[in-house]
Amino acid sequence: MRKIKVVFFAEILVPDFDGASRTMFQLLDRIDAGRFDFLFVCGSGADRINQFECIKLPTLPIPLNPKYKLAIPSFSTEELLRKLDGFAPDVIHIATPSLLGHFGLKYARSRHIPVISIYHTHFISYISYYFKYFPFLIRPVRNYLRKTQNEFYGYCQKIYIPSVTLARELIESGMPKENIKIWQRGIDTTLFSPNKKNEVYIRQLTGNDRPVILFASRLVWEKNLETLIAIYAKLKEKGIQYNWVVAGDGSARKECERRMPDAIFLGQLDHGSLSVLYASASLFIFPSISETFGNVVLEAMASGLVPVIADGGGSKDMITNGFNGYKCKADDPDAFVEKIAVILEDEALRLTLRKNALEYIKAFDWEELAQIYFDDLVELASLIIENERA
Repeated sequence: MRKIKVVFFAEILVPDFDGASRTMFQLLDRIDAGRFDFLFVCGSGADRINQFECIKLPTLPIPLNPKYKLAIPSFSTEELLRKLDGFAPDVIHIATPSLLGHFGLKYARSRHIPVISIYHTHFISYISYYFKYFPFLIRPVRNYLRKTQNEFYGYCQKIYIPSVTLARELIESGMPKENIKIWQRGIDTTLFSPNKKNEVYIRQLTGNDRPVILFASRLVWEKNLETLIAIYAKLKEKGIQYNWVVAGDGSARKECERRMPDAIFLGQLDHGSLSVLYASASLFIFPSISETFGNVVLEAMASGLVPVIADGGGSKDMITNGFNGYKCKADDPDAFVEKIAVILEDEALRLTLRKNALEYIKAFDWEELAQIYFDDLVELASLIIENERA
């Protein structure tokens, strides 16, 4: 039986770059080279990923977030098409409906190749942040993006959506439901574990024994940082004794540092350092509603942290109020402050929530999720292979 050939299009293929990259590498690191042959096409990445070739294309930085770069396939179309045709893929994987994603979709349609995609980023939720100074543009831009997004995913044979709430929202906004599949995210419980707790480290970091409230994410405004800053200010007003720690980097960092002067900013951490920080903190806060899933919430729970999050986006599906954490209205900092105070003051409650959170994360197994993905590749490839036999 011949190997199944997969072309994998993604803007960025760098391990631990962000949540989407970590999800992709959970799959890529599990590829069975005896069954599959992959060819990667990206803007940023290594020349080879595991043992497979990676074609790197010219890129341009995104003006509002220069850390991210867009691959521009039009700069090398002919050479890229020759490579793809020579590889003769059975399945196309497209990470994002970007310029590169649309190129991959156009190629797949022209060669009648099935397409699979993982819905990594809920771009529509970013519009209100990017256009907050041009409110008259929010509705038309959102409608245009929704229309083009639905058209794009309408041509995909399988679309992995990480939560029921998000899937429902996308279907209600016009995304075809026939090929949508709920496919969550896994968690590495050997990496993220309460056993990583290090009291010496956290004391050296903060200089005291006060509780540590942790926020970990990219520092960009679409993460609802205005609410985060408001929570910080209200906790200060109430005189609650705590340490406020921020892990992550991004275009909003300088402004966050200015408006949260007593916070400890650690920048972007690798997963090893982050796992120790999670396990050593007291409580996790996450007001973002732009998540498709919210990997950091799962990582925090696996590390023994009680989360207080916004009641929105894909993250909300993880939390049952008063059972394994709390959900608050995204624009209500007072609600966050109330729940934070309750958790910090009631040790018995905190331990119960922590126990339930640790039990909850046992259902998120990367091995099982990866098997689903590879089984779906086999199913999609069979469409091509059966045509060859015919």
